Amino acid sequence: MSPASPIRADVVLVGGGLANGLIALRLKALRPDLKVIMVEREATIGGQHTWCHFASDVEPGISGWLRPLIVHRWDGYDVRFPAHRRSLTTAYMAITSERLHAAVSAALGADAWLGVGVSDITDKRVKLADGRTLEGKAVIDGRGPRKSRQLVLGWQKFIGQEVVTAAPHGLTRPIVMDATVDQLDGYRFLYVLPFGPDRLLIEDTRYADGPALDRPALRADIAAYAAAQGWSIKAVVREEEGILPIALAGDIDAYWREAKPGLPEVGLRAALFQPTTGYSLPDAARLAETIAGLPRIDSASVRAAAESRSRVCWKHRAFYRLLNRMLFRACAPDQRFKVLERFYRLPQPLIQRFYAGRASLADKARILIGKPPVPIGAAMAVMSEKSVRTMGVKA
Repeated sequence: MSPASPIRADVVLVGGGLANGLIALRLKALRPDLKVIMVEREATIGGQHTWCHFASDVEPGISGWLRPLIVHRWDGYDVRFPAHRRSLTTAYMAITSERLHAAVSAALGADAWLGVGVSDITDKRVKLADGRTLEGKAVIDGRGPRKSRQLVLGWQKFIGQEVVTAAPHGLTRPIVMDATVDQLDGYRFLYVLPFGPDRLLIEDTRYADGPALDRPALRADIAAYAAAQGWSIKAVVREEEGILPIALAGDIDAYWREAKPGLPEVGLRAALFQPTTGYSLPDAARLAETIAGLPRIDSASVRAAAESRSRVCWKHRAFYRLLNRMLFRACAPDQRFKVLERFYRLPQPLIQRFYAGRASLADKARILIGKPPVPIGAAMAVMSEKSVRTMGVKA
């Protein structure tokens, strides 16, 4: 077939990240009659990432079809702060990009086009870097965050290394937050997942005002942390990194008006993420389920579903953005850990609902009641989302 002849499919997924990967899996499971082509510029689907969620983050039906993707499950997790340590019993699960790649590759077969760049995209057509053209009834853009001054963001950025230790490390549960470390570049904590008796994923994470990632410094800090824990690193198996958006304020309607007309956007590109943690897996799974269940799958219907969910979630999660503004704009960077330290003294069911994005009115009141870990005057100054939007994005 010549480059001038368009290649047709029912659904064209542009980008092979988590959101489009889950959409591909649900479409192949529920709508096997559809021809689905995924285009990804890298050699693998999902890059180098680990996506985690709490058992309470997703509904039972979604948990069921996510189960084959889960590579590790723990019955609880720990947090550590300078003045408070705690073990919680909420189950915690991890999906690796390696498992996502294997699952999506098996589902799509030759229709997973890897190592293929895109030069232009519309709601009906995708032009590839090599001159070929794809046409689809539904073209879905899942290429990661879209830059916009309509959203005011902080950043959760990290370097993670999966390592083999010279001796058994002794850790049986994840450490979701270890903030007993020097507070650098904002709120800093170490995140540790035990993948085996001598294998760990160690991530050095910063809740920072800017997205710049000092990779050599974070690698050195990971090594120093491991040594302080008594872990001798024999080998670094792989490395991952992330720069996740933390939502402070924004105009979601204006954000969507900036999008290409008619083109569905999903995942982080659709501003679908838990505003405080940056976790995107639960939202991605819910949207994948919705899209696969649409009576008609074309760009117009997928765009309407994705945009509607994005707007509803954004408006429903205003309280989370308020807390984020207090964290980023009312706290001195090296004191941000106190906000999370106080939060982790609250009842476990409240913590579960908060992470799942389902905090009740009573939960919100409980979070705010008592002596705040931020100055009152500074907190009052960031109460209004509109006033923060007028300040623009901190770079």
